[in-house]
Amino acid sequence: MKNEELQHIIDGLGENLEFTEEGSEYLTLTVPKEQLHAVCRKLKSDPKLKFDFAFCITGMDWGKELGVIYHLESTELKHAIVVKVKTEDRENPTLDSVCDIWRTAEFHEMEVYDFFGITFNNHPNLKRLFLTPDWDGWPLRKDYEDETNMIIK
Repeated sequence: MKNEELQHIIDGLGENLEFTEEGSEYLTLTVPKEQLHAVCRKLKSDPKLKFDFAFCITGMDWGKELGVIYHLESTELKHAIVVKVKTEDRENPTLDSVCDIWRTAEFHEMEVYDFFGITFNNHPNLKRLFLTPDWDGWPLRKDYEDETNMIIK
């Protein structure tokens, strides 16, 4: 399915959805954080879309905003999309978990929490994954300063 057709179907799944192609093969959808879970559930369950595989979930620090980028694919229908969600709350960044929709998201969300400090509502076991529990800060944020000089810059 072409990106224009995908956009036409997805446009009715929520309000204030923004679409871009950003010079890549993927259609990019930016979703308001309040609609993330509902839109993602529809992306998976709609028979015309069937986005059944979350193959990459990445945390991002855009400077003013923190967020997550989801790369989704339909293994049956052979199309893909990028979904972005952002929050301006850098002190207490919180998004809804999608691990009940895509099981692969459970560890990806733990990694995003570990490195960016984004908390995921309804995550079954949100904790540090790579760093020690007593690690101070979120090392992949642009404003992170390593007091111990343990991270190579």
